[in-house]
Amino acid sequence: MGHPPLEFCDCYKDSPDFRETLKCYELELERTSKFLKELIKDGNSVINAIKGYSLAVQKFSQTLSAFQFDFIGDSLTDDEVNIAESFQEFAGLLQEVEHDRMMLVQNASDLLIKPLEKFRKEQISATKEKKKKFEKESEKYYSQLEKHLSISARKKDSQLQEADELVEKERQNFYESSVEYVYQIHQVQDRKKFDVVEPVLAFLHSILTLNNLTVEMTQDFMPYKQELQLSLQNTRNHYESTCEELEDLMKRVKHPSYISKMQNFFPMEGFLFCQEKRALGASWVKYYCKYSKEKKQLIMVPCEQRPSVKQVLFGLMASPTILTLKSCIRRKTESIDKRFCFDVETVERNAPVTFQALADGDRKLWMEAMDGKEPVSLLCFYLVKMELNETGFKFVQKCINCIETEGNYVNLHSSDWEVKTITSALKFYLRSLSEPIMTYDLHRDLICAAKSDNPDVRLSEIHSLTYKLPGKNRQMLELLINHLGKVCSHSDENLMTPSNMAVVFGPTLMRAKEETVAAMLDIKFQNIVVEILIEDYEKVQLRQTNSAKKTIFCFQVCRSLQTSVNSDCSEWSESTFLWQPLANQI
Repeated sequence: MGHPPLEFCDCYKDSPDFRETLKCYELELERTSKFLKELIKDGNSVINAIKGYSLAVQKFSQTLSAFQFDFIGDSLTDDEVNIAESFQEFAGLLQEVEHDRMMLVQNASDLLIKPLEKFRKEQISATKEKKKKFEKESEKYYSQLEKHLSISARKKDSQLQEADELVEKERQNFYESSVEYVYQIHQVQDRKKFDVVEPVLAFLHSILTLNNLTVEMTQDFMPYKQELQLSLQNTRNHYESTCEELEDLMKRVKHPSYISKMQNFFPMEGFLFCQEKRALGASWVKYYCKYSKEKKQLIMVPCEQRPSVKQVLFGLMASPTILTLKSCIRRKTESIDKRFCFDVETVERNAPVTFQALADGDRKLWMEAMDGKEPVSLLCFYLVKMELNETGFKFVQKCINCIETEGNYVNLHSSDWEVKTITSALKFYLRSLSEPIMTYDLHRDLICAAKSDNPDVRLSEIHSLTYKLPGKNRQMLELLINHLGKVCSHSDENLMTPSNMAVVFGPTLMRAKEETVAAMLDIKFQNIVVEILIEDYEKVQLRQTNSAKKTIFCFQVCRSLQTSVNSDCSEWSESTFLWQPLANQI
């Protein structure tokens, strides 16, 4: 089981759980940095010390064997399993040939040392710089926030407005640095899968192939090397397709409209300052609060986010306070020398408890969640999407005819229309549907099927699930998969293998309803689903013939018995103008 994904939206809340998860990633980053440093040192020992080569290789193999990859998410693809086990395979191989003296090639340093040092410099160091910026902006924001909240409500409006603008600027800087830091952490976690393994693989290959004493072992190593190279390439392809989606998501969550949307979706937890009366007067204590509307319970955990402040009360170290809500009333400005306040009557305390929110909008959200006097009008978002109708089917068929016949069946009236442009238009139409071809309802089941360790179970589960698609969806899927299979049959010339084709069309045919980091990390499993559909098109039988219906019925009966006894941005702009002329031809 890997680390839980760091969601960009959690950067906005900056909760104790988010900080704890972030700490886990930072420890893993430090562990990886130390591992790379050790690996580079050991590699130099092998290259420079011929007499002590046997001992150096033994130590090198032990270092490899001791390292375990940590992956994000709850399941691994076959390629990731292969990569995760690769260092153990390497270590076993080195231990077997340790008694044979070998000579390293002169360019061994270019194969191993420089790429690893480049990864440490460009990836590890860059992440540490993002961390410094995050901690700096965190200190500035929370310091400014406390000053802001202590401003008297009796100040001039111009002074209050200036203070509001200043704290909002610091909050935005902190939020952007947090999002960029989380994005960089995900980059390192993903890139190390191939940027660290590939240099080691190249280094081992040079050792085995250039030593006459290990010719036979080199021949035995080649099948595994080719299999691992394929896994590395597939993982790289998944990374590149996921990276574009992840970067796009990061840009969107920085936009003020997304922040406003998050405020509407997360009104029941966040920071509040609570007025506590003590012997020498009242003081304001900062809490991270979570409100359960069903139980009417407010859980309060005292905490401090600034790195410079000693963490004496944070996370599991502080005992939470639980209050049962009776009523919530907005606090009038003239009744207290603080802004954004509201009173809560609870079962546990005789007197009302006064809270201070971070802003007026934040107070309204809390009061709405607690059934206070000020409701919030939720913003409505409307998005016009293309539909899966007769016109759409004609358009897709026209595109397919054009691609398969290089324009013989579609008169585009221009020499500038290329197959790539038509493909972009086809992808644009599919991505613009209000719901993907492989529907939201079946998305989770299809992902779970792709995560199965048994290839036969994967095929049978996906086979069964395709028949749960609505008729039009299944008809369109059959049309597309049949076309993609034809393109892949010419992979010797166009290099579009089923795996590569799945990377291109996986996010087009399948996508999660909510765009989160976790959903982005599942793109590789979406690609596996599409790859299976292309490779096993005849077995899956998307067209529901009588024979296929009987097969599915028997499969579902067996399952019941068992249970009773578990684009690229440039293409988008190009595709936008392409849709209209083609639609007019239809």
